[in-house]
Amino acid sequence: MRAGFRNPMTSIKVRQQLILLFLILVIPTFLLQWYGNNKAEQILKRHVTNAYVELNKQNHTLIERDIDTVNRITTTIIQNPTTQQLIPRESDTVIQRVRKYDKMDKLLAAYSTPLNGGEAVYYSLYIYDPNDYYFFAPKLQVTPSGVYFFNKANKPVWFDAAVEKRGQGFMRITESNDMLLKKQTLAYVRAVYTTSEGHGVIGVLIATKMEKKIGESLQSVELPGSEIYFTDTDNKVLASNEPGMMGTTLSLPENVYLGKGEVRPIMTGDYIYVMHENETSQHRLIYKIPVKSLLQQQNELKRVIQFISIGYALFGCILIVYFWRSLMRPLQKLASFVRGYEPGRRVPETPGGGRNDEVGVLIAAMYDMARRLNVLIHNNYKMEIKQKENQLQILYQQINPHLLYNTLESIYWKSSLEGKSESAEMIKELSKLMKISLSRGRELITLAEELEHAAAYVHLQLKRYDYDFQVIWSVPAEMTHHLIPKVTLQPLIENAILHGVRHMGEDGEIVISAAYEEDKLLIRVEDNGYKEVDYKAIEDMLNEEPSNPSPLGYGIRNIHQRLRLHFGNLYGIHYSKRSGGGTIVTIVLPAAAEMGE
Repeated sequence: MRAGFRNPMTSIKVRQQLILLFLILVIPTFLLQWYGNNKAEQILKRHVTNAYVELNKQNHTLIERDIDTVNRITTTIIQNPTTQQLIPRESDTVIQRVRKYDKMDKLLAAYSTPLNGGEAVYYSLYIYDPNDYYFFAPKLQVTPSGVYFFNKANKPVWFDAAVEKRGQGFMRITESNDMLLKKQTLAYVRAVYTTSEGHGVIGVLIATKMEKKIGESLQSVELPGSEIYFTDTDNKVLASNEPGMMGTTLSLPENVYLGKGEVRPIMTGDYIYVMHENETSQHRLIYKIPVKSLLQQQNELKRVIQFISIGYALFGCILIVYFWRSLMRPLQKLASFVRGYEPGRRVPETPGGGRNDEVGVLIAAMYDMARRLNVLIHNNYKMEIKQKENQLQILYQQINPHLLYNTLESIYWKSSLEGKSESAEMIKELSKLMKISLSRGRELITLAEELEHAAAYVHLQLKRYDYDFQVIWSVPAEMTHHLIPKVTLQPLIENAILHGVRHMGEDGEIVISAAYEEDKLLIRVEDNGYKEVDYKAIEDMLNEEPSNPSPLGYGIRNIHQRLRLHFGNLYGIHYSKRSGGGTIVTIVLPAAAEMGE
């Protein structure tokens, strides 16, 4: 991982991480559900409305076919000789007029009979009779069909409009007398012209109750909750499946007006409009479909999906709570224990002892580690107490060397006063040995102190055994401030005497010298002894644990190990052969002036 990157999840608690994880898992589900529902709704709207477009075309075709059937019937009635003879003439007798009237009335009644159990269309003929030749005929409509005569005073309002169409039929909402009650009806109006006398106007043929006939076609289409309107080009409702809408003007969205003959669904927020216009008849068939009814089944499916999603979310919550109780709560308790744990404090019994999963292993390991740490602290405390006791015991043991040192000083002064100078000098050197060996409990002393200790030892040996060998001290004064473990030179000088120059008399020579080499201080103890020395065996003994070490081996190995313990493995002592005979022991020390360095 690159330096400087920090996982943002580590800055929040695990509980918040779980909640965030739950939201990451659940929110996309609801988003996908919302997106899927919208897409399904759009697809459903598109497919269903396309089906409604085809249904609208077919439905409009059936309605126009019914209207065309009425138109053919009116053509048949107009061309019938009975209709053509019903022209008011002064030359006709009253009885002839009555017969023509009765014959025409029966003809209209015959065509007004309902067929196949459907709704009937009633045909009525209105004839202009300014001279009132047919005075015996009713002036007002009292039956659904019949022949009626009028003059200028009671001319129907639609008469002139029908004449202007010159025989072309059209749809119009008018009033009809049904059992002497005026009611609105949709009528098909068509002017009647003569076929033999210069195409003069006989009257107007009107077919009423057209809304019932068209209503049959409208009711044949099952659109739950939808509204169906049959209108003219001004959106005036001619027929509808909604009661009370005939004669009203339908309000439509602006973008619902399309080219003639074109059918396309227009969707608004609450409704879908499907409109088809017949260019020839100037009629429109409009479906107004509520989106709710269209999407009712889809909404039921949506609710099922929503229930499934809510159930999934609840299941996720239960799962999160379960994992929280079984995983996170023990980890929280473990974190609380770790934060509040103090070394040496009593560790309670391990919780969840029956768990064998990773969490149980972690908790058991943490509590066991705390107990082991308490044991180590307890043992360390006992060792410190024991160490203090040992130090106190050493102090007690140092009383005897101090007592001996003070006694030697007293004997030295008394011998000097009695004139025994040689004995006094030996006692003086022995007291120096005791003093430097104690060195106030220090392990490291200056090279000057170590040289003084070694010189006292040499003087005692020369006087004790009457040796005649020479000892040369060649250590510059500027090097004497360096530190060295105490009693380092004395064993090496002792070995040089015992194994080198002891039996050589005045020819024997021991040289103690010092020199710098880079960052090291080299102190050499040389002798010109004549005995053969196995230097390899000595080096092996210094660097490896010997199987049967000699007392000599103990001494020099002790010096070598103490140097390494104090200064590291780069330092110690080395044995080598001296040019011209004899042995050189080299002590390698760091060139440090003080303990801190």
